[in-house]
This record gives sequence, C-alpha cells and structure tokens, in this order.
Amino acid sequence: MSRDLVILDHDGGVDDYLATMLLLSYRQFEPLGIVVTPGDCYINAAVSATRKLLDLMGQSHVPVARSTVRGLNPFPCAWRQAAINVDHLPALQPPGELATGLLAETGQAFLARQLRAASRPVTLLVTGPLTTVAAALDLAPGVEHKISRLLWMGGALEVAGNVVDCEHDGSAEWNVYWDPPAAARIWRTDVPIVLCPLDVTNQVPVTTGFIRRLGARRYYPRSDLAAQCNALIAHQGCYFWDVLTVAYLGRPDLFTVRECETAVVAEGLSQGRTVVRPGGRRVQVLDGVDVDAFYAHLLEQWAA
Repeated sequence: MSRDLVILDHDGGVDDYLATMLLLSYRQFEPLGIVVTPGDCYINAAVSATRKLLDLMGQSHVPVARSTVRGLNPFPCAWRQAAINVDHLPALQPPGELATGLLAETGQAFLARQLRAASRPVTLLVTGPLTTVAAALDLAPGVEHKISRLLWMGGALEVAGNVVDCEHDGSAEWNVYWDPPAAARIWRTDVPIVLCPLDVTNQVPVTTGFIRRLGARRYYPRSDLAAQCNALIAHQGCYFWDVLTVAYLGRPDLFTVRECETAVVAEGLSQGRTVVRPGGRRVQVLDGVDVDAFYAHLLEQWAA
C-alpha cells in the first residue's frame, strides 16, 4: 500500500524539531523532503539541527533544502537563538560526518520542483510562515492541484494573538505576522486549508510534569532529545504548537474540526490577524483535542 506523500516546511523553532521528530515516527507517510524557512531561527543552525535530527531518526535519505525567503516582521532575536541551542544539544551530536545532505537549490525551488514531479497529491505540512509556499506557487503557478491539503500551524481566530510589538495591537499569531501578505496570497488560492490556530494549541501547554515523564525515558534517544528540547522552553509558557499540528496527521481521531469562513488582515495595526468573517475563505479549523490522549500519544511515539 502506498503511503501518503508529505513535505514539511518548518522555520527552526524548538517545537519545529519536535514536530519533525513526530512526523518521522509515522510510518503511514512518505516525507518527500524538509524545507527550512528562516523565520523563528538563525538559518544555518536550523538547517544543521534538522540534518542531525534526520541522522538520529535513521532518515538521512530525506532531502533538506534551505529557503531564502524573507518576512516583513522578524521574530525576536532571543527566540531565533534557540536554533543554535538545539544544534548544540548533546542528543544531536553525531559520532561522525552527517549522512543527511543539504540540497544546493533553494527551499522554494525545491518545493516547486517536488510538486511539479509528484505522481499523486501531496500534503504540505507547514509549521512556520507561509512565505516559502507562496514563493513556490509563484515559481510554479500550475501546481496548486498537486496539493491535497495545506495543514498549517497559524492564526488566532477567537483568542488573543501572541505578537507583542509597539506597532501592533496583539491580535496576530507570529507565523502569520512574519509575512501577512504571503498568508493573504495563500488565502486567494484554491488549495484546501486545515488550520491549527492558537485557539486549540492553547489547550496543550509544555508542562514540567510532561518533561519529567520524558526524562524518565532518557535512555531512549527520541525521548531524551524531546526532553532536552522541551526543557529549553518550558519556563517560557510555551505550548505544543507545531507538535499538535503534526499529531493531527497521525491521529485525527483525537480532534474535533469545524469549517469556518475566514480572512487574513494584511496591513495596518492588526496585520497578520486571522478573523472569522462571513463570506470569507472557507477553511477547516482544528477546534478541540483530547488533551490526555494527545500527551499519551507523544510518549508512545517518542518511546524509541
């Protein structure tokens, strides 16, 4: 039986590596590649950590490509620094040369090429801004039909955003705020969108108790790495943003989903805000999750 095709586009935050690890633990999906977008990271460290993670997971055949896009509103430097910290974690230090390579072509060119060549529809799994996807569609405007769905961690529909900026009203989520016009551009496509917004990710915080449960399995490489990554961010009031998004792929039965008509605010003091708007773009929204089952699922998938 053929596996579902997936391309991951992440932006190098701590939870992006956890999300990557979760995706690679699912045997029902075939990852065509991983694109690293220079959003919530310093790109060289993020690419290096991604390659090391693929080596650790025994997935060195999965190609990695570095996107060269730029957003309008940079993530805070302190957040981007975390990619360097992850790249230096003990669990990610290889015993020799890295087996996972880095493609010479840009991430956006790689994404466009993979979509053109795909023999069947592909799931785009995006846990960072949509800028690379928008750039790929500009490079290959005829490939929209090759995308079975765009599963995106982004937006805040009926809860407060997480952007704190002197020239913003706080209503936006960061993956949208990094490049609001790119998100608005994707909203104008016919690509089916499944949204994992802050409304649902707020239900799954990274807790000290969960880290302790992971730490108790420190002799398992995946659990050890997951514990180390989560320990970097637990004190910051973080949530399983990207991890929850990926979990929907593997365990959709844990979620409730609703359809909404939505819009993206592209400019002004609310730029990057995602709103429910009658007559707007129809998207599927992850609305709720079985929290206890979600945490148990992570422990099971990382028990190796």
